[in-house]
Amino acid sequence: MRLSALTLRHFRNLCDQDLELPPEGVALIGDNAQGKSNFLEAIYYLETFRSYRGAPDEQLVRFGSDVFRVVGDTASVGAPAGVARVTAAFERKGKRKKVCLDGAEQERLGSALGRLAAVIFSPSDLDLVSGGPKERRRFLDIVLSLNVPGYLGSLQEYRHVLGQRNAALRDALPLSVVQAWDPGLVNSGAEVIAARSHWLQGVSKGFGDYYERVSNDGRARITYESSPDLSAGTSLDAVRDAFRAALVRAGDRDRRMGTTTVGPHRDEVRLALEDANEALDLRDYGSGGQRRTAALALRLVEADTVRDRRGESPLILVDDAFAELDEGRSERVLDLMEATESGQVVLTAPKETDVRLKRQSLARWRIKAGRVAT
Repeated sequence: MRLSALTLRHFRNLCDQDLELPPEGVALIGDNAQGKSNFLEAIYYLETFRSYRGAPDEQLVRFGSDVFRVVGDTASVGAPAGVARVTAAFERKGKRKKVCLDGAEQERLGSALGRLAAVIFSPSDLDLVSGGPKERRRFLDIVLSLNVPGYLGSLQEYRHVLGQRNAALRDALPLSVVQAWDPGLVNSGAEVIAARSHWLQGVSKGFGDYYERVSNDGRARITYESSPDLSAGTSLDAVRDAFRAALVRAGDRDRRMGTTTVGPHRDEVRLALEDANEALDLRDYGSGGQRRTAALALRLVEADTVRDRRGESPLILVDDAFAELDEGRSERVLDLMEATESGQVVLTAPKETDVRLKRQSLARWRIKAGRVAT
């Protein structure tokens, strides 16, 4: 996917501008706090309609303004032409978000997700490895919502039913009322668990290969740990049976704690070093370099997923992501990305000499106080 033009209005500290992007991409050069990350955030907002840094929409509106607006014109590369223009706007006063595809307002944001086919590499990716299970579940949910048809609907349904069941538990309602929510919870939850499990099984080898190639020292693995026991298989029927049985076993505990204690909202993605004798959890035993390498491997298998599911190279956004890697790992990941990625790249760097990815082909833009000079 290629982003051909970008319109910015009142987004963070960025000046209002209309920009045309070269087919190969750009390297945005500037000192810290000038708006480099905000620029990538604006682009990626058109992919997910949320900040990749976790900021609420209200914080994305420039101080003194009430509305931000971001517009991206896209062109498919190696695939049939798709939506040409994606527009996202947010009104602070009414807390209203508006998304349009080719000028047509979308009633459901989910129908507009993933139109840029973008993957972002950021220093904050370290949280995917160093943070708690919630960070890794969120990563899974975003990747699958963007690339697996039907996943977002199943996830939304599960969250809705889970909220109703938890309310019944919290209010100590009769068991029959709690259990009335179980069929819906099992059906939607099994779809979420099965999709997660199948995706992780499919990318596990790639994750290990990427980690090994970048680290040049050992291998890592990625596995899905589900609170329902998946030993009988990961078909939908098998997962439904396992989830249903897990709810029965957890019934007393759920009522005692006032919340549902099993299900995909409690599951974990385990990242571990492959030791000679055992698997060592990267979160607990990995060095800073090892954890950063695992985070990069996660983004690389995400990029592979975009290629496989959408049939085109993703738009790669790189927010100074390799700055904290040692020189050896940095060179190896850059060589890997040069060898495997031929799509458009937009990256940021504090100095021109820091631009190493696609260094010969990327146009150099400068940014200062939120204004981009092309």
